Amino acid sequence: MIVILAALAGAIWGGLLAKKRGGKPADIAQYAAGYGIAFALAGLFVTIVLERLL
Repeated sequence: MIVILAALAGAIWGGLLAKKRGGKPADIAQYAAGYGIAFALAGLFVTIVLERLL
């Protein structure tokens, strides 16, 4: 669940950041995908750590 939420948060953040910087739709999509993947990976590590500790 953490991974999905992190991916969605990253995609939203990336899309808003690209839009704020004046990006075209392709730029917005690329930023959203990149940030979504990065945040999902971070969420995966958080999930693994929490599973190991709890």
